[in-house]
Amino acid sequence: MRKNIVAGNWKMNKTFQEAEELIDRIVVGMEDTSLKCELIICPPALYLEVASDYAEESRLSVGAQNVSEHEKGAYTGEISAPMLDSVDVEYCIVGHSERRKYHGETNAQLAKKTDLLLDYGIRPIFCCGEVLEEREKAIQFNVVKKQITESLFHLSADEFSNLVIAYEPVWAIGTGKTATPEQAQEMHAFIRNLISEKYGKNIADEVSILYGGSCNPGNAKTLFSNPDVDGGLIGGASLKADDFLKIAQSF
Repeated sequence: MRKNIVAGNWKMNKTFQEAEELIDRIVVGMEDTSLKCELIICPPALYLEVASDYAEESRLSVGAQNVSEHEKGAYTGEISAPMLDSVDVEYCIVGHSERRKYHGETNAQLAKKTDLLLDYGIRPIFCCGEVLEEREKAIQFNVVKKQITESLFHLSADEFSNLVIAYEPVWAIGTGKTATPEQAQEMHAFIRNLISEKYGKNIADEVSILYGGSCNPGNAKTLFSNPDVDGGLIGGASLKADDFLKIAQSF
């Protein structure tokens, strides 16, 4: 049975002291709460080790926001999969729309990143989704299909079963706009059917597909009630412990 997951993408926010305080508040809050999902935080890379230290003593899981497509070498400023593995990172976001937009990441690069993460036992949280112009042209399904097939469909069934997919309608990220529950379910069902056609129904039914796009405590329960929405990749709301925990309690 597939997991319900709530993952917090902190992006480029928080000082070290603020990050440690937020992690502590989340962990304390988890102790007082019966959660029906896995809770993941994805802080900036500088804070991954302290996050992993907290995770060792709690039910919290830790993910990175990005990884290099290279295993090692002269790539100044990059962070490799073995580096993430060495500080016990369990997950890593791949292909977030901001990485695609600001850093020009291609589907081919994302395929390499995915391969390296899997080689080191780190589960990719693979992001896909359309921009507003693509939705207005009604080509959102073609866009998402291309992203998934070109980046992921070279994987074996066993490898693919270790992925988490995050659908992020780019027009809803940080804008306050949210896809309707019907729009979210429609795309999530499309993605699951796409996986089923390639890898079979059993694999498709086991893969967690998260919604990312201005999910908050007010709309999480409605979004998560859809049969193919298995949780959320949370941005701004993950920077407040109370809001993040309320979202996690929406199952």
